This record gives sequence, structure tokens and C-alpha cells, in this order.
Amino acid sequence: MDDQRAIDLSLVVPVYDCSGRMSRTIAELTRFLDAAPMRTELVLVNDCSPRRETADLLRDVSARPDVRVLENHRNRGKGYSVTRGILSGCGRYRVFTDADLAYPLDEVWKIVGALERGADVAIACRVLPDSQYMMPSSYLRYLYTRHLMSRAFNQLVRFTLLPGMLDTQAGLKGFTAAAAKAVYSRVRIDGFGFDLECLFVARHLGLRVEQVPVRFRYDDEPSTVRFVRDAGTMAADLARIRWRGWTGGYEPTVS
Repeated sequence: MDDQRAIDLSLVVPVYDCSGRMSRTIAELTRFLDAAPMRTELVLVNDCSPRRETADLLRDVSARPDVRVLENHRNRGKGYSVTRGILSGCGRYRVFTDADLAYPLDEVWKIVGALERGADVAIACRVLPDSQYMMPSSYLRYLYTRHLMSRAFNQLVRFTLLPGMLDTQAGLKGFTAAAAKAVYSRVRIDGFGFDLECLFVARHLGLRVEQVPVRFRYDDEPSTVRFVRDAGTMAADLARIRWRGWTGGYEPTVS
């Protein structure tokens, strides 16, 4: 964009593989840009996607003046990609969402609205009473088990790290520019545990975090084995975050 100072919203989307659905994602993102009520840029971070189709689509869409594509030279993980995109954004507000668009893009404006009302950080919360799930009936049999496992992990997070935070892993979060710089300059986790770390840092810095009800679409259901593996990794990340907090790892560096 010619006048980066005028950008209101930076929408950051980390990209990796996307199981062949990237064409639909790009189409929806460009419609979002065209209809945006404020000046918006799209920052796509390609985490070394293996599909040639993905690289071609990103190259084509990067011709738009309101789109930037950042390329990771090797696969670094979602946390690294989000952090890179957020810190490179130019908007007054920085929002990230997942490339599968499990949160309809209109939900981005709910996050922006919370930031405009004075929140430093606004996060999607799928368990608030006004949140809605949309899913094929074939996934209903998974929901009970997935819900129990998710709630058990979240109880652990609330007890040990983030009291009162109902949904830490939702892939739709927003920050003011100042909050984004303060939080993501301190984030160290490259994988999925970065969500826990960025919220812990926000709390540590005394930032106001608002939880926002959203619509959420289930298009894919991870296996129980994968869910247990990922939960184990995040539990280890939780311990690292707690240790860094105790040992001053999130304090400002002295120059």
C-alpha cells in the first residue's frame, strides 16, 4: 500500500498445505478485502507449503496492492508464522485467523469491534453462550469426546496459567498495534502453544483481554491420537511458559 500509516486492519493468515482448499480460501479473502469497511491489508505467511498449487495461488494474489506474502524459507510452525505476520503488519489493529477459515470472515469484525471499544486484546471464545457451532451431522459423534478433552485441557490451563480464560486455542485473535508489538516481541514458542504464551504475556503486561462469542465451522475433525499428541505438546509448552514467567523471561530486556 502507498500510505501504510493509513491502514486500519492487518489480517494475518498463516498458510501451510491447506489440503487443497487454498483456492477457496483466497477467493473468500479477496471478497473480504473488497468489502472491508476500513482500509485493510492481508498478510499471508507461507510456512514453506509443500503444494505447488499453494505457491502459485499466493504468487497470483500478491499482485494486489493490499496483499503481502511473506515466505518462510523452511517450515517453522504456526506460532512463528503468526508472530512474523503480526509484527510485520502496519494496521492499527492486527488480527490473525486460520487458513481453513473455520471462523467465517465476518467474525473478524467482532474482534475489531472489541478492540475499538477499548480492549487491548480480543479473542474468539467458542464456549460463550452466544457462540454457535456449524458442522455436518457426520461430526456429531466426535463432538462429545472432543469437547470433554478440550475442557479438561482448558481446566488445566486455567488452574496453572490463565485463570478465567475460557478458550485459549481459538484460531481468531486480535491486538491493537501497541499490544501486538508488546506481546509478540516476547513470544518464543513456534508451535501451537504460542496461543497460551501470547495470552500469558498479555496478562503479565496488564493488558485488557476481551473474550468474544463467535460462529465456528467444523470442516475437519482431527483423530483422537493427534488430539492427544497435540495436547501433550501444549502441556509441555504450558510448563515452559510458567517457568519463563517465574524466572523473568518475559520482562523487557535492558539495553
